[in-house]
Amino acid sequence: MEATAYVQSQQGSMDDLVREYLPLVKKIGLHLMARLPPNIELDDLLQVGVIGLIQAGGTYDAARGASFSTHAGIRIKGAMLDEVRRNDWVPRSVQQNMKQVSTAIAELEASLGRTVTDTEIAAELKISLEDYRQMSRDLAYCRLTSLEDSTVGVESEQAGPFSQFEDARFRQTLSDAIKSLPEREALMMSLYYGDELNLKEIGEVMGVSESRVSQIHGQALARLRVKVVEWVE
Repeated sequence: MEATAYVQSQQGSMDDLVREYLPLVKKIGLHLMARLPPNIELDDLLQVGVIGLIQAGGTYDAARGASFSTHAGIRIKGAMLDEVRRNDWVPRSVQQNMKQVSTAIAELEASLGRTVTDTEIAAELKISLEDYRQMSRDLAYCRLTSLEDSTVGVESEQAGPFSQFEDARFRQTLSDAIKSLPEREALMMSLYYGDELNLKEIGEVMGVSESRVSQIHGQALARLRVKVVEWVE
C-alpha cells in the first residue's frame, strides 16, 4: 500500500508540473518551429519537450542558484534540439548550399577586404539575386550546431573543465562574429536569439516582410559559418 501511495503521489506531482509549465514547453516549441522546415511537426517537439520538463523536475537543484523556469527551459530546449538532430531534417542540398554560400562570402571578403552584399554574393555564385535570396531563405533551416547549443548552455554533470573552456571560447568567438555582421543582420540575430522574437515580430521591428527576415537570417548564418568554421566542421 505504501508503495502504491508513493507512486500515486509521484504521478500527481508530475501531472502538476506538466500542467504548470506546459505553456513554457509550447513557447519554446513555437520559437524553434519558426526556423524549421514545414515537415517538422510541432506535436513531436512538444512531446519531447515535456520529457525534458519531467527530467528537469528530477534534476533541479535550487542550491545552484538558477530558477526552476531557467533550468527547465534549458532542458526542454535541449530535448527538442536532440530530437531535431536525431531526425537529420536538413536536406543535403541545403547543407551543400550553405557551404557554397559560406565559401563565396569568405573568398569575396578576402579579395575585397570588406563586407560583401547579397548582390555580390549572387554574382559570385552566378545566379540571379532572386534565386540567391530564395537560397538564403532555405539556409535559415540549417542548424549551425554550436550556435544552437550555445543557447542551451552547459549543465551536464559530465561536462568537465576542458569542455567548459571550449564552450567559453566558442561563446566569445560567436559573440565577436555576431558583432562583426552588417548592422541589419546583427540586429536580426539579436532580436531572434537574444530577445526571442518570432519572424513576424522581427519583420515589424525592421520594417520588412517575414520572407525578407528569413533571407537575412540565412545569410547571417552563412557569414557566421565562415567565422566559426572550426566548430562547425
